Amino acid sequence: MAVHDVLTVGRSGVDVYPLQVNTPLDQVKTFQKFLGGSPMNVAVAAAKLGEDAAILTGVGDDPFGKYVRDEMRRLGVSDEFVITDPNLNTPVTFCELVPDAPFFFYREPSAPDLQIRTSDLPEETVKNCKIFWFSGTGLSEDPSYTTHIDALKMRGHKPYTIFDMDWRPIFWDDIELARQRYAECLEYTDVAVGNRTECEIAVGEKDPERAADALLERGVKIAIVKQGRDGALAKTADERLVVPELPCVPMNGAGAGDAFGGSLVHGLLQGWDLEKIIQGCNGAGAIVAARLECSTAMPTEEEIWKAVNAGTCDVLNEDN
Repeated sequence: MAVHDVLTVGRSGVDVYPLQVNTPLDQVKTFQKFLGGSPMNVAVAAAKLGEDAAILTGVGDDPFGKYVRDEMRRLGVSDEFVITDPNLNTPVTFCELVPDAPFFFYREPSAPDLQIRTSDLPEETVKNCKIFWFSGTGLSEDPSYTTHIDALKMRGHKPYTIFDMDWRPIFWDDIELARQRYAECLEYTDVAVGNRTECEIAVGEKDPERAADALLERGVKIAIVKQGRDGALAKTADERLVVPELPCVPMNGAGAGDAFGGSLVHGLLQGWDLEKIIQGCNGAGAIVAARLECSTAMPTEEEIWKAVNAGTCDVLNEDN
Protein backbone atom coordinates (compact mmCIF):
# COMPACT_ATOMS: atom_id res chain seq x y z
CA MET A 1 0.00 0.00 0.00
CA ALA A 2 1.46 3.33 -1.08
CA VAL A 3 2.03 6.25 1.28
CA HIS A 4 0.77 9.28 -0.62
CA ASP A 5 1.92 12.83 0.02
CA VAL A 6 -1.64 14.19 0.16
CA LEU A 7 -4.66 12.43 1.65
CA THR A 8 -8.07 14.07 1.69
CA VAL A 9 -11.05 12.49 3.43
CA GLY A 10 -14.76 12.82 2.77
CA ARG A 11 -17.32 13.78 0.21
CA SER A 12 -17.27 12.57 -3.39
CA GLY A 13 -19.88 12.06 -6.06
CA VAL A 14 -21.20 13.39 -9.32
CA ASP A 15 -21.88 17.08 -9.95
CA VAL A 16 -24.53 17.83 -12.56
CA TYR A 17 -24.37 21.33 -14.00
CA PRO A 18 -26.77 23.07 -16.36
CA LEU A 19 -25.40 24.14 -19.71
CA GLN A 20 -27.72 27.15 -19.59
CA VAL A 21 -26.54 29.90 -17.23
CA ASN A 22 -29.00 32.09 -15.31
CA THR A 23 -31.79 29.61 -16.00
CA PRO A 24 -33.90 27.98 -13.24
CA LEU A 25 -33.38 24.24 -13.07
CA ASP A 26 -36.97 23.53 -14.06
CA GLN A 27 -36.32 25.31 -17.36
CA VAL A 28 -32.86 23.90 -18.11
CA LYS A 29 -32.73 21.74 -21.25
CA THR A 30 -29.28 20.14 -21.05
CA PHE A 31 -26.82 19.15 -18.33
CA GLN A 32 -23.32 17.76 -18.08
CA LYS A 33 -21.88 15.57 -15.34
CA PHE A 34 -18.53 16.12 -13.63
CA LEU A 35 -16.58 14.59 -10.77
CA GLY A 36 -17.49 16.38 -7.54
CA GLY A 37 -17.39 16.62 -3.77
CA SER A 38 -15.22 19.14 -1.95
CA PRO A 39 -12.44 16.86 -0.60
CA MET A 40 -12.35 15.12 -3.98
CA ASN A 41 -11.99 18.45 -5.77
CA VAL A 42 -9.16 19.48 -3.42
CA ALA A 43 -7.33 16.26 -4.26
CA VAL A 44 -7.87 16.87 -7.98
CA ALA A 45 -6.63 20.46 -7.66
CA ALA A 46 -3.50 19.32 -5.83
CA ALA A 47 -2.87 16.62 -8.44
CA LYS A 48 -3.24 19.17 -11.24
CA LEU A 49 -0.46 21.13 -9.55
CA GLY A 50 1.78 18.09 -9.55
CA GLU A 51 1.18 16.63 -6.09
CA ASP A 52 0.75 12.94 -5.25
CA ALA A 53 -2.84 12.85 -4.01
CA ALA A 54 -5.32 10.24 -2.83
CA ILE A 55 -8.70 10.36 -1.11
CA LEU A 56 -10.47 8.17 1.43
CA THR A 57 -14.10 8.18 0.39
CA GLY A 58 -16.99 5.93 -0.57
CA VAL A 59 -19.06 5.35 -3.69
CA GLY A 60 -22.00 3.13 -4.55
CA ASP A 61 -21.84 -0.12 -6.49
CA ASP A 62 -23.45 1.59 -9.47
CA PRO A 63 -22.49 3.22 -12.79
CA PHE A 64 -21.87 6.60 -11.13
CA GLY A 65 -19.50 4.93 -8.69
CA LYS A 66 -17.54 3.53 -11.62
CA TYR A 67 -17.53 6.99 -13.20
CA VAL A 68 -16.14 8.57 -10.02
CA ARG A 69 -13.27 6.07 -9.87
CA ASP A 70 -12.48 6.29 -13.57
CA GLU A 71 -12.59 10.08 -13.62
CA MET A 72 -10.50 10.61 -10.50
CA ARG A 73 -7.81 8.33 -11.90
CA ARG A 74 -7.94 10.21 -15.19
CA LEU A 75 -7.42 13.46 -13.25
CA GLY A 76 -4.44 12.08 -11.38
CA VAL A 77 -5.92 11.08 -8.00
CA SER A 78 -5.36 7.59 -6.62
CA ASP A 79 -8.52 5.53 -6.01
CA GLU A 80 -6.63 3.09 -3.77
CA PHE A 81 -8.67 4.10 -0.70
CA VAL A 82 -12.13 4.38 -2.30
CA ILE A 83 -14.64 2.07 -0.59
CA THR A 84 -17.53 0.60 -2.59
CA ASP A 85 -20.75 0.48 -0.57
CA PRO A 86 -23.18 -2.22 -1.78
CA ASN A 87 -26.19 -0.65 -0.07
CA LEU A 88 -26.08 3.05 -0.96
CA ASN A 89 -26.05 4.97 -4.21
CA THR A 90 -23.27 7.28 -5.32
CA PRO A 91 -24.43 10.83 -4.46
CA VAL A 92 -25.53 13.24 -7.17
CA THR A 93 -25.54 17.01 -6.70
CA PHE A 94 -27.26 19.57 -8.91
CA CYS A 95 -26.22 23.21 -8.94
CA GLU A 96 -28.46 25.99 -10.24
CA LEU A 97 -26.37 28.58 -12.08
CA VAL A 98 -28.24 31.61 -10.81
CA PRO A 99 -27.14 34.21 -8.22
CA ASP A 100 -25.95 32.48 -5.01
CA ALA A 101 -25.85 29.16 -6.95
CA PRO A 102 -27.94 26.90 -4.68
CA PHE A 103 -27.05 23.21 -4.41
CA PHE A 104 -29.48 20.30 -4.41
CA PHE A 105 -27.90 17.25 -2.76
CA TYR A 106 -29.22 13.74 -3.41
CA ARG A 107 -27.64 11.76 -0.55
CA GLU A 108 -30.54 9.95 1.12
CA PRO A 109 -30.80 7.96 3.32
CA SER A 110 -27.06 8.49 3.63
CA ALA A 111 -24.01 8.65 1.37
CA PRO A 112 -21.21 6.10 1.00
CA ASP A 113 -18.64 8.74 1.99
CA LEU A 114 -20.38 9.08 5.37
CA GLN A 115 -20.12 5.32 5.95
CA ILE A 116 -16.32 5.09 5.97
CA ARG A 117 -15.12 3.29 9.09
CA THR A 118 -11.99 3.22 11.19
CA SER A 119 -11.16 -0.15 9.65
CA ASP A 120 -11.02 1.60 6.25
CA LEU A 121 -8.26 3.99 7.34
CA PRO A 122 -4.96 3.53 5.48
CA GLU A 123 -2.88 3.76 8.63
CA GLU A 124 0.53 4.34 7.07
CA THR A 125 -0.72 7.14 4.83
CA VAL A 126 -2.73 8.75 7.63
CA LYS A 127 0.33 8.77 9.88
CA ASN A 128 2.95 9.71 7.31
CA CYS A 129 1.35 11.78 4.53
CA LYS A 130 2.65 15.32 4.26
CA ILE A 131 -0.89 16.77 4.07
CA PHE A 132 -4.00 15.35 5.77
CA TRP A 133 -7.09 17.29 4.66
CA PHE A 134 -10.57 16.86 6.12
CA SER A 135 -13.78 18.89 6.00
CA GLY A 136 -16.70 19.76 8.24
CA THR A 137 -19.21 17.73 6.25
CA GLY A 138 -17.51 14.49 7.23
CA LEU A 139 -18.27 15.23 10.89
CA SER A 140 -22.02 15.39 10.40
CA GLU A 141 -22.84 11.71 10.73
CA ASP A 142 -21.47 8.48 12.13
CA PRO A 143 -19.57 6.32 11.39
CA SER A 144 -17.72 9.02 9.41
CA TYR A 145 -17.38 11.32 12.42
CA THR A 146 -15.81 8.63 14.61
CA THR A 147 -13.54 7.64 11.73
CA HIS A 148 -12.33 11.24 11.41
CA ILE A 149 -11.56 11.46 15.13
CA ASP A 150 -9.74 8.14 15.05
CA ALA A 151 -7.73 9.31 12.04
CA LEU A 152 -6.78 12.54 13.79
CA LYS A 153 -5.71 10.64 16.90
CA MET A 154 -3.78 8.19 14.74
CA ARG A 155 -2.00 11.07 13.06
CA GLY A 156 -1.32 12.94 16.29
CA HIS A 157 -0.44 16.59 15.83
CA LYS A 158 1.75 16.05 12.79
CA PRO A 159 1.78 18.89 10.26
CA TYR A 160 0.17 19.56 7.98
CA THR A 161 -3.26 18.58 9.28
CA ILE A 162 -5.73 20.89 7.54
CA PHE A 163 -9.34 21.44 8.61
CA ASP A 164 -11.56 22.84 5.86
CA MET A 165 -14.39 24.09 8.04
CA ASP A 166 -16.84 23.60 5.15
CA TRP A 167 -20.25 24.33 6.70
CA ARG A 168 -23.31 22.87 4.95
CA PRO A 169 -26.38 23.36 7.18
CA ILE A 170 -28.38 20.84 5.17
CA PHE A 171 -26.22 18.04 6.59
CA TRP A 172 -26.80 18.97 10.24
CA ASP A 173 -29.86 18.69 12.48
CA ASP A 174 -28.15 20.23 15.53
CA ILE A 175 -25.92 23.29 15.24
CA GLU A 176 -24.64 22.86 18.80
CA LEU A 177 -23.48 19.35 17.96
CA ALA A 178 -21.65 20.81 14.96
CA ARG A 179 -19.90 23.35 17.19
CA GLN A 180 -18.83 20.61 19.62
CA ARG A 181 -17.45 18.43 16.86
CA TYR A 182 -15.66 21.31 15.13
CA ALA A 183 -14.07 22.28 18.46
CA GLU A 184 -12.90 18.72 19.05
CA CYS A 185 -11.24 18.54 15.63
CA LEU A 186 -9.48 21.87 16.12
CA GLU A 187 -7.45 20.22 18.88
CA TYR A 188 -5.63 18.23 16.18
CA THR A 189 -5.52 20.95 13.51
CA ASP A 190 -2.52 23.07 12.61
CA VAL A 191 -4.03 24.79 9.53
CA ALA A 192 -7.67 25.93 9.56
CA VAL A 193 -9.49 27.38 6.55
CA GLY A 194 -12.97 28.86 6.43
CA ASN A 195 -15.20 31.79 5.63
CA ARG A 196 -16.85 34.04 8.20
CA THR A 197 -19.83 31.74 8.75
CA GLU A 198 -17.65 28.67 9.10
CA CYS A 199 -15.46 30.45 11.63
CA GLU A 200 -18.54 31.37 13.63
CA ILE A 201 -19.49 27.69 13.80
CA ALA A 202 -15.97 26.67 14.79
CA VAL A 203 -14.98 29.34 17.31
CA GLY A 204 -18.04 31.56 17.81
CA GLU A 205 -16.48 34.54 16.03
CA LYS A 206 -17.63 35.96 12.70
CA ASP A 207 -15.34 39.01 12.62
CA PRO A 208 -12.30 37.86 10.58
CA GLU A 209 -9.66 39.27 12.93
CA ARG A 210 -11.25 37.89 16.07
CA ALA A 211 -11.96 34.58 14.35
CA ALA A 212 -8.34 34.18 13.25
CA ASP A 213 -7.14 35.03 16.76
CA ALA A 214 -9.58 32.54 18.28
CA LEU A 215 -8.32 29.81 15.96
CA LEU A 216 -4.73 30.55 16.96
CA GLU A 217 -5.75 30.42 20.63
CA ARG A 218 -7.12 26.91 19.99
CA GLY A 219 -3.64 25.80 18.88
CA VAL A 220 -3.93 26.30 15.13
CA LYS A 221 -0.63 27.44 13.59
CA ILE A 222 -2.03 29.01 10.41
CA ALA A 223 -5.53 30.53 10.43
CA ILE A 224 -7.01 31.49 7.06
CA VAL A 225 -10.29 33.40 6.88
CA LYS A 226 -11.80 33.84 3.42
CA GLN A 227 -13.55 37.21 3.19
CA GLY A 228 -14.98 37.17 -0.33
CA ARG A 229 -14.43 40.50 -2.02
CA ASP A 230 -12.32 41.64 0.92
CA GLY A 231 -9.70 39.02 0.09
CA ALA A 232 -8.21 36.38 2.38
CA LEU A 233 -6.84 37.02 5.86
CA ALA A 234 -4.02 34.76 7.04
CA LYS A 235 -2.53 34.82 10.52
CA THR A 236 0.17 32.98 12.41
CA ALA A 237 1.64 33.72 15.83
CA ASP A 238 3.98 36.31 14.31
CA GLU A 239 2.55 37.21 10.90
CA ARG A 240 -0.63 38.81 9.61
CA LEU A 241 -1.55 39.58 6.03
CA VAL A 242 -4.56 40.22 3.84
CA VAL A 243 -4.28 39.28 0.17
CA PRO A 244 -6.84 40.97 -2.11
CA GLU A 245 -9.13 38.87 -4.27
CA LEU A 246 -8.23 38.36 -7.92
CA PRO A 247 -10.97 39.94 -10.06
CA CYS A 248 -12.96 37.64 -12.33
CA VAL A 249 -16.33 37.40 -14.02
CA PRO A 250 -17.89 34.50 -12.11
CA MET A 251 -19.78 31.73 -13.86
CA ASN A 252 -20.03 29.19 -11.05
CA GLY A 253 -18.34 29.82 -7.73
CA ALA A 254 -18.97 26.29 -6.44
CA GLY A 255 -15.41 25.06 -6.90
CA ALA A 256 -13.54 28.21 -5.97
CA GLY A 257 -12.93 27.14 -2.39
CA ASP A 258 -11.68 23.72 -3.51
CA ALA A 259 -9.25 25.32 -5.95
CA PHE A 260 -8.12 27.59 -3.10
CA GLY A 261 -7.56 24.45 -1.02
CA GLY A 262 -5.60 22.58 -3.69
CA SER A 263 -3.32 25.57 -4.15
CA LEU A 264 -2.89 25.85 -0.38
CA VAL A 265 -1.76 22.22 -0.29
CA HIS A 266 0.67 22.84 -3.14
CA GLY A 267 2.09 26.02 -1.64
CA LEU A 268 2.71 24.39 1.73
CA LEU A 269 4.44 21.42 0.12
CA GLN A 270 6.57 23.73 -2.01
CA GLY A 271 7.66 25.68 1.06
CA TRP A 272 6.41 29.04 -0.21
CA ASP A 273 6.11 31.96 2.18
CA LEU A 274 2.63 32.74 3.47
CA GLU A 275 1.97 35.68 1.16
CA LYS A 276 2.84 33.69 -1.96
CA ILE A 277 0.71 30.79 -0.74
CA ILE A 278 -2.38 32.99 -0.31
CA GLN A 279 -1.79 34.78 -3.61
CA GLY A 280 -1.77 31.41 -5.33
CA CYS A 281 -4.91 30.32 -3.44
CA ASN A 282 -6.83 33.45 -4.42
CA GLY A 283 -5.68 33.11 -8.02
CA ALA A 284 -6.75 29.49 -8.27
CA GLY A 285 -10.12 30.22 -6.68
CA ALA A 286 -10.86 33.09 -9.06
CA ILE A 287 -9.93 31.04 -12.11
CA VAL A 288 -12.31 28.23 -11.19
CA ALA A 289 -15.10 30.65 -10.24
CA ALA A 290 -14.96 31.94 -13.81
CA ARG A 291 -15.44 28.43 -15.23
CA LEU A 292 -18.49 26.17 -15.42
CA GLU A 293 -17.30 23.02 -13.70
CA CYS A 294 -15.15 22.31 -10.61
CA SER A 295 -12.90 19.26 -10.88
CA THR A 296 -11.89 19.60 -14.52
CA ALA A 297 -11.60 23.37 -14.16
CA MET A 298 -8.68 23.22 -11.73
CA PRO A 299 -5.81 25.39 -13.01
CA THR A 300 -2.17 24.64 -13.62
CA GLU A 301 0.51 26.55 -11.72
CA GLU A 302 1.36 28.39 -14.94
CA GLU A 303 -2.25 29.59 -15.27
CA ILE A 304 -2.39 30.69 -11.64
CA TRP A 305 0.69 32.89 -11.82
CA LYS A 306 -0.18 34.22 -15.25
CA ALA A 307 -3.50 35.47 -13.83
CA VAL A 308 -2.01 36.69 -10.54
CA ASN A 309 0.78 38.61 -12.29
CA ALA A 310 -1.70 40.17 -14.71
CA GLY A 311 -4.10 41.06 -11.88
CA THR A 312 -7.06 39.46 -13.66
CA CYS A 313 -8.36 36.11 -14.88
CA ASP A 314 -9.25 37.72 -18.20
CA VAL A 315 -5.70 37.17 -19.42
CA LEU A 316 -6.41 33.43 -19.59
CA ASN A 317 -9.19 34.03 -22.10
CA GLU A 318 -6.58 35.24 -24.56
CA ASP A 319 -5.35 31.65 -24.82
CA ASN A 320 -8.76 30.38 -25.95
